[in-house]
Amino acid sequence: MATLDDIAQELGVSKATVSKALNGAKDISRKMQQAVVEKAVELGYSRMNYNTAAPRIAIFVINMDYLKPDDFGYDIIIGFRKAAEPAGFVVEVIPLTQQMQLDYRYDEYMMRENYIGALFLGMCLLDPWLKEFQTCKTPTILYDNHISCNPKVTDIGVDNVESIELAIQYLRSLGHSKIGYLGNALEAHVYLQRYQAFKKVMTELGLTADDSVMGYSYHVNACLSQHLPRLLENGCTAIICSHDMLAHSAMFYCNELGLRVPEDISIIGHDDIPLCRYTTPPLTGIRQDRPALGKSAFYALSCQLNGVPLSTHLLHPELVMRSSCGPVPREPQKPSSRNSYPYL
Repeated sequence: MATLDDIAQELGVSKATVSKALNGAKDISRKMQQAVVEKAVELGYSRMNYNTAAPRIAIFVINMDYLKPDDFGYDIIIGFRKAAEPAGFVVEVIPLTQQMQLDYRYDEYMMRENYIGALFLGMCLLDPWLKEFQTCKTPTILYDNHISCNPKVTDIGVDNVESIELAIQYLRSLGHSKIGYLGNALEAHVYLQRYQAFKKVMTELGLTADDSVMGYSYHVNACLSQHLPRLLENGCTAIICSHDMLAHSAMFYCNELGLRVPEDISIIGHDDIPLCRYTTPPLTGIRQDRPALGKSAFYALSCQLNGVPLSTHLLHPELVMRSSCGPVPREPQKPSSRNSYPYL
């Protein structure tokens, strides 16, 4: 591990100057502070080895609700804290913005704020810091994202191939063979994985897996008004959705088209948010154990901090069977024509 002396020697300044710069002392110029931070990052310096205070971990959250108990990110954060805080770590949750990612380089931000590692929730493929993770030196855990060839980055999540396989096998056990897929735009790693997994599993089973039974869009209303009618016209008797809110909206849409769920069409969601128990009918879906995800994120970070370059850490998903799926109808119902969708 690099030391303060190493940084000072590289820059040709005193150890005291380096220490002041890393702590943001006002008598050190901004230019010098920048040079010290950049050199510290370059040499792989970590304050963890020299700071007697409790080590600090950041949880960055973007594009995900997390403040209330019913929010998706809430249980993940609680699970992480329950594992990290008894081990002596201070955990701080930070709302992440696009502007923040543009204003600071990731490693430099972590160095300035004295964080030894981080968990990221809700990152998409377009976020600026995601590119920096390819070469970052800070131990980093990504939920539902993947970075190759950087031993400092570990991705955690639920096995999405297994999730899709569970859903398809369950629908097949009910007699369905014409199964459709509706999903979000593929700019998020998790939705890309689920889309690819659907094509892979369906193809391996000898079932149709092309554009006639698949659709995705950034907007829910586009999925429903453009893609869902096409899937129904092409004879799909069951539909797997990339997330629960899309599945919930699809059930409303089918009802407006005169189709009953599950008598005429079966629908499966993903993630098993609390709403799923109260939809009409209650929504079948793939559950992610969110507290366990939080704990596994801390265990993955612990591996990183102890020199174990863990690549990927996946949990098994669970199929939760409720009332939105039923046997394949003997005579598939055709949807009635319609021009608008009042729920959007």
